[in-house]
Amino acid sequence: MNIENLDIIVFVAYLFTLILLSYFVSREEGGKDKSAEDYFLASKSLPFWAIGSSLIAANISAEQIIGMSGSGYAIGMAIASYEWMSALTLLIVGKYFLPIFLSKEIFTMPQFLENRYDNRVRTVMSIFWLLLYITINLTTVLYLGALAIHAVSGVNMTYAMIFLALFSFTYSIYGGMKAVAFTDVLQVILLIFGGLMVSYLALDKISVNNGALQGFVILLEKSPEKFDMILDKSNPNYIFLPGVSVLLGGMWVINFSYWGFNQYITQRALAAKNLNEAQKGIVLAAYLKLLMPVIVVIPGISAAYLIPDLNPSDRAFPEMMKLVPTGLLGLVFAALVAAVSSSLSSMSNSISTLFTLDIYKQLIDKNASESKLVFIGRLTASFSMIFAVFVAEPFIGKSDQAFQVVQEFTGFFTPGIVLIFLLGFFWKRANATSALTAIISSFLLSILFKLFLPTFPFIDRVGLVFLISLVLSSLVTLLTTKTDHEKSIDLNGISFKTGLGFNIASLGVFLILVGIYAIWW
Repeated sequence: MNIENLDIIVFVAYLFTLILLSYFVSREEGGKDKSAEDYFLASKSLPFWAIGSSLIAANISAEQIIGMSGSGYAIGMAIASYEWMSALTLLIVGKYFLPIFLSKEIFTMPQFLENRYDNRVRTVMSIFWLLLYITINLTTVLYLGALAIHAVSGVNMTYAMIFLALFSFTYSIYGGMKAVAFTDVLQVILLIFGGLMVSYLALDKISVNNGALQGFVILLEKSPEKFDMILDKSNPNYIFLPGVSVLLGGMWVINFSYWGFNQYITQRALAAKNLNEAQKGIVLAAYLKLLMPVIVVIPGISAAYLIPDLNPSDRAFPEMMKLVPTGLLGLVFAALVAAVSSSLSSMSNSISTLFTLDIYKQLIDKNASESKLVFIGRLTASFSMIFAVFVAEPFIGKSDQAFQVVQEFTGFFTPGIVLIFLLGFFWKRANATSALTAIISSFLLSILFKLFLPTFPFIDRVGLVFLISLVLSSLVTLLTTKTDHEKSIDLNGISFKTGLGFNIASLGVFLILVGIYAIWW
């Protein structure tokens, strides 16, 4: 399918609008140079609507749109558990984790770990997160985004990746976090509009132009297996979504790691004006997460009905984009590029933050000036994007469901990440040795499970490894210290009380999810 001239005009207009908006919101008055706080945390000035929008824009990228649609094609609505369980996770993060982070006035997750444990833990986790973001997250988003551009416009995959890298670089490298967060508002609006349009047109085609609602009814009647939220062991995709464990097991560990302790996600909340604003942003993001399966999973299920022999599954969303008429396709195409570029800019900004503040400033130049730190940050973001362009296709190009590949790989580390933070929050005796035990045992146990029990569902593996690593790190804590750690957190000085609005909104999310799972159990 070739994109028409009108679509190109609409698309180019969007690109220029985004770049101009980025410059406008992030420029400094009077020629003032950006400080590290300005560049990496948007001067700690973000309002709730920018935080909520930016959380979703950073999260919903090619990995979700293309990858989760592909899983929707292969598995069905059950893959939406990642989205819906995330909504609950966000509310827990907002109530119990953010008050601790904001009270410590930190820039990065590794910085918190040094404040709570020691510099060894900070350095180890800084290196781990840098490797994860550069080799896994950036490469996946780049490749899947390029796959969509190729499917819609016919542009060569390599050129598409270079375009995405350059565009994301252009609007985020100067402005830093403020440019990323405020342009994300526009990105999310466009993403929701484009995603809903693709879903509507796909369902309308299923009903032979009798409307999306009729198309959805037909899907329920003709493909009921695609709406099983809890898979049983006879389902070939049970290894990806193992039954009730999705609700009660390792999925919680995966979500807490991503939404609570993930630098490129949490950085938005750390840049909030205050705790109340951060929590309102979390609530906004939670409700947007409830909507996401309509945008990213329904097109995949629709494609399974309309094109049952599609290979690979990750072509589902690009194929459904072909239903969009000329002119509007330019907007939908822009929405897809918006999602990809937003995540790329968010990841590259967090990579630059981690390297600059946790590696360069700590280990290379402790006395670096503010302007030098900003320069190093921009340089790091540039190199990380160039690296990702070169390794993206060899790494992710052979997978059928890239979303599942990324989830399983990051699952090697998530139990240890969640443990070191939870122990650091709530157990005063936890120390650096027990934290390192949690990290190392999590990785080694995950490798052993993968090698010797390859058919064991990875979500169950994550939950079991978490419990074993908890026992090991607890034993190490008890054997190595008899008193509270000198850097332990005094929770008595931190308020976890939330307002009436937050509590009512949280109840609303819970009731909606109960209704969804009651209907499609």
